[in-house]
Amino acid sequence: MIKKDIAEIKNYKVYYVDVESMMKKRGISKNSLCRMTGIAYNALQRYCKSEIKRVDLDVISRICEALNCEIGDIIKYLPNSK
Repeated sequence: MIKKDIAEIKNYKVYYVDVESMMKKRGISKNSLCRMTGIAYNALQRYCKSEIKRVDLDVISRICEALNCEIGDIIKYLPNSK
């Protein structure tokens, strides 16, 4: 039963975090964004490289507030290539 459930979600949609493009659009550096949000540089670096496994909505909210954007502007959908 569990293997069947895993097989059913095998082709799930993939989302990724794209903070850097919005930072470039707004002309805000990583150091500035860290100061504005209180997020540690290493943590922000992981968000910028989309190396996070679990999104912290508090962090995303602070980033969106600082960049004056919506969540959909920094969390993107990557269609799977079948």
